[in-house]
Amino acid sequence: MSVLIIDGGTPLKGRVTAQGCKNSALAILAAAALCEDKVYLTNVPDIGDVKTMMGILRSLGYKVTWGNGLTIKPGVIKNYDLTHTGAGAIRGSLLFLGALLGRLGKVVLPMPGGCNIGTRPIDLHLKGLSLMGADLDIQGGNIVGVAPGGLKGAYVYLDFPSVGATENIMIAGALANGETTIENAAQDQQVVELGKFLMACGVKIHGLGTKVIRVKGKKEIGGVTFRISGDSIEAGTYAIAAAATRGTITVDGVDVTFLRPLLFKLQEAGIEVVVTNGHEVTVLPSPRPKGITIKTMPFPGFPTDLQPLMMSLLATAEGRSVITETVYDGRMGHVSELWKMGANIEVEGNTAIITGVEKLTGAPVVANNLRAGAALVVAGLSAEGRTVVYGMEHVMRGYSNIHQKLRALDAKVELVSDEEAVNIA
Repeated sequence: MSVLIIDGGTPLKGRVTAQGCKNSALAILAAAALCEDKVYLTNVPDIGDVKTMMGILRSLGYKVTWGNGLTIKPGVIKNYDLTHTGAGAIRGSLLFLGALLGRLGKVVLPMPGGCNIGTRPIDLHLKGLSLMGADLDIQGGNIVGVAPGGLKGAYVYLDFPSVGATENIMIAGALANGETTIENAAQDQQVVELGKFLMACGVKIHGLGTKVIRVKGKKEIGGVTFRISGDSIEAGTYAIAAAATRGTITVDGVDVTFLRPLLFKLQEAGIEVVVTNGHEVTVLPSPRPKGITIKTMPFPGFPTDLQPLMMSLLATAEGRSVITETVYDGRMGHVSELWKMGANIEVEGNTAIITGVEKLTGAPVVANNLRAGAALVVAGLSAEGRTVVYGMEHVMRGYSNIHQKLRALDAKVELVSDEEAVNIA
């Protein structure tokens, strides 16, 4: 177990380069199971979820090595049962449904885990794959699927623009017989990047970044060299941290297209933001932010992954803010921890009403999921006094070397074990 000790109140300053996109990497690693030849990936984030996906690929018979980049060499795939591979620990493993049904015509996968942020149904995944000819059932807590006649292209309408369902159907469609059309598809960064990866492998895809995606299946898919782009959520995290500490940070290496919803809301709150070359964002020192209203939505709406972090920022805003969460019904777990730091937040259903206070004060808090933990780190950086964030292993599932990056930005932080924290905190 890991603990972050934060002595807050220091304005962050400096430059940070966004890591490779976590969610893109997870989707692409699952899609690599489609490939008959070597896949070489660069700018892969060094995080826990990626290592879990690497372990799953190894269990399938792939040779996976990490040097300057990540090399995935296919072997003879004999295993289609992922129940003893650690796949149940992360939600990204769900994407092996489409990959193994397409490649092997069968799969057994534990129900996915990941962050505890409320109900995260898989019905849209199962519906889409069923329309493509897969027979799927839940047995003993596992998803059991077969496609005896192989997957076939189909028309799939998604009731909600689910990122994961869009990705799973795209992956399955890459080896399906015929064309698959996904209507009301997700348009998020990881969906676009997965499509670019599949296209680099020779799959014909039309409509990336729109609500209608068409995938033309192939009989075989070769290998490719591919660079994963910068993570917009990590970049957004550092931008919010700069605003919360009244500091100035430049974040580079990210496609600003996927940061626009955040940048608009920062500017609405009175934070000065400068965009350069479409790949660099600078947050300038700004006065106390103003209260604003946020409603999370699928992209191009405001991202649910940044909702907890914006709550930490708005906890010290002037006036009242209202945040409504529409994507996940359990994404308010950080509120009780922010209360410990002096935040004035009321929760009514999926809406948080935040009355800004002058300052937060350091306290021991617990990260119960990835983005909630990142929000507590942001709160601790801006707070007066010492904050001790327990459960940092959740945060490190999605952020590579976050403590080192923060120290490079003048933050006073130290990552320690639970045992060490007893003597330091």
